[in-house]
Order: sequence, then structure tokens, then C-alpha cells
Amino acid sequence: MKLNPGQEIPAISVNSIHGKAVAVPDDSARYVYLQFRRFAGCPVCNFHLHSLSKRHADITAAGIHVVAIFHSSREEMLKYQAQLPFDCVADPSKVLYRQFGVEASLRALLHPSVLSAGIRGILVTGKFYKKAENGILGLPADFLIGSTGEVLASHYGAHAFDNWDADELLRLASP
Repeated sequence: MKLNPGQEIPAISVNSIHGKAVAVPDDSARYVYLQFRRFAGCPVCNFHLHSLSKRHADITAAGIHVVAIFHSSREEMLKYQAQLPFDCVADPSKVLYRQFGVEASLRALLHPSVLSAGIRGILVTGKFYKKAENGILGLPADFLIGSTGEVLASHYGAHAFDNWDADELLRLASP
């Protein structure tokens, strides 16, 4: 079931790959940007996260707590996401993916921007994945969650590089 703006999410309590407790909604933040990514080594995902990292100060200044979820194990994620300035969560059994209606499809790979972002991701991170836990066909999804658990905005990606950039996220969070 896909979630739309206006719907309430059930409270989520998980641990980041660094063992930090992560709550959604988050009482200490105005918003949570909950993003569903693909596998930990995905160069497209890592390119996107690198661009968000560059804007992390702007994002936190807007009261946004970023939480990135991957359908990979914690061990695999530590190889790729350990240095990121926001919370990253392992969901290898895809429990949260099902809860939020995040899907997989061959469409994930069938857009010209996916190849370009993948190449840039490899160049930016200097890493090429060797393992794609739970497959390469995952689609991304973005949710802006308010402090009460209300979905303020949602976006289900049509391909692997179809997600909000920092400017779109900040626009959505502006009053």
C-alpha cells in the first residue's frame, strides 16, 4: 500500500548502522526525510547521498532529520555508508519497504540518467559494488514526515535515480 500526503505512519523505532536509536517521527526534529534506497553498494544511490551530504548543513538548519534505508545488511552498509553525516538503517528483510509500499521493478534500470548517475557515483566514492544484496531492481522512495507522524509529501521513484534532490527537499520543508 502506497502512502500519500495526509496519512499517518505508525511510529518506527530502529537502529542505525552505528547502533544509534532512530525514531520516526522524531520529537527533536521538525521533519524526517525518510528515503528508501536500493542496495548498499548502489553507485546511483551513493551519488545521490553524496550530493545530500554536501548540503547537510542546509538540511539540518531547516529542521530536517535525514534517514536513509537500504535493503542491505548492516555489515555491507558499513562499507559504503559509514561516513555519511545522517542516519542510515539496514532493512535486509524489507519490512519497512513493505510497510511503505516501496517496490522493485525492471524500470529501475531503464532510464538514461541511471547510467550517468551510476558512473558519477563510482567516480565520487571510488568504490564499485561487488554484491547487490536483495537485487538491483529496487525503486527509490522519498517521504517527508511531520513531527506528529503525518506524511507531508511522498514520492515513489519511477527509476533508480528518481528521487528528491536537496533543493526539492528544502522547498517541500519550507513553510
